[in-house]
Amino acid sequence: MILKNLTYYDENFQKQTGDIVIENGKFAALGKTDAPGLDMQACTAVPGFIDTHIHGAAGGDFCDCSAESLQKIAAYLAKNGVTAFCPTTMTLGEEALTSILSLGDRLADTLPGARMLGFHLEGPFIALSKKGAQNPAYVRPGTSAEFDRLNDAAGGRVKIITMAPEAFDSRDFITHVCTWAHVSVGHTAASYEEAAAAYRQGADRATHLFNAMTPLQHRAPGVVGAALENDSVFCELICDGYHLAPAVVRTVFKTLGRDRAVVVSDSMKAAGLAPGKYDLGGQDVFVDEKQDVARLGDGTIAASITNVFQEFKNLLSFGIDFETALRACTINPARSVGCDAFTGSIAVGKDADLVILNDRLEIEQVYIKGERYGG
Repeated sequence: MILKNLTYYDENFQKQTGDIVIENGKFAALGKTDAPGLDMQACTAVPGFIDTHIHGAAGGDFCDCSAESLQKIAAYLAKNGVTAFCPTTMTLGEEALTSILSLGDRLADTLPGARMLGFHLEGPFIALSKKGAQNPAYVRPGTSAEFDRLNDAAGGRVKIITMAPEAFDSRDFITHVCTWAHVSVGHTAASYEEAAAAYRQGADRATHLFNAMTPLQHRAPGVVGAALENDSVFCELICDGYHLAPAVVRTVFKTLGRDRAVVVSDSMKAAGLAPGKYDLGGQDVFVDEKQDVARLGDGTIAASITNVFQEFKNLLSFGIDFETALRACTINPARSVGCDAFTGSIAVGKDADLVILNDRLEIEQVYIKGERYGG
């Protein structure tokens, strides 16, 4: 298949004009070719968007532990230009998590729609004081043995675990887990010193920066300060306009540069649906008529109802330049979970995951491993 005469962003995220040749599900050539193909003049090709922190969408949640729910999520994401994702668990008991991860492992290579890159465990080894919308009944100290059991249930597919380094003696835990997955500091009351120590031990992410963690203060830099100053740390950002003010987003992007921001949705099953009452990790969550964000009954923000493509457009409206915003939604998430060798950018040899946009930045076509989604 050849897509001709379109604008595309190459592996260095520089704007080019020409053709994209796709063979056997991969990008085979970029540039000009004399061969006939599908004329895509006035369209722009960008890499498929990637979400490394998502609980649910379209009425499905990973923690429902059902194939139908995962199918709903994968279909919703593909329709919205997200070609790959890391289904994310909530803080639950080990038996429940084992069942959820086992199901995910069985479906990981056959699920239609957006493909699973691996799993994100958000908890259960977090700080009770920073639990946010996590169920406090299941918060517990972490052990390497429990992580190993969960990762085994997942077929070795755990990519990320969000944990609070100060909530238990986590030094050996972090060292051990980093052999298998990426440790993300989040839902944490850690001091700057405790967070910085976790990063020295191998943690390399911050979960939804600013949310459910100690803030950046001028005499107490907190987790935010430790994450921002460390060039080895990827920082998740929920860019729905509610979790972070646009001015904060602009400031953080200036600090992180083009390579460390990772846009995530952290969405729950109400994404793509009408206002109403929903479930998240066994707790009631409400989306009001404004349809802005999901909240617990006490008003605590529970999750988002956005998607990474919408957040990409939000970033542009906030004043983030196109290239930087695109990187934060594609190659940076891929790099943050070690999948950039095969996805995250338009480059010869990589899987042909891409989104075709019209001149109004509306999605025209979505390709996943070279196959057009939805026909």
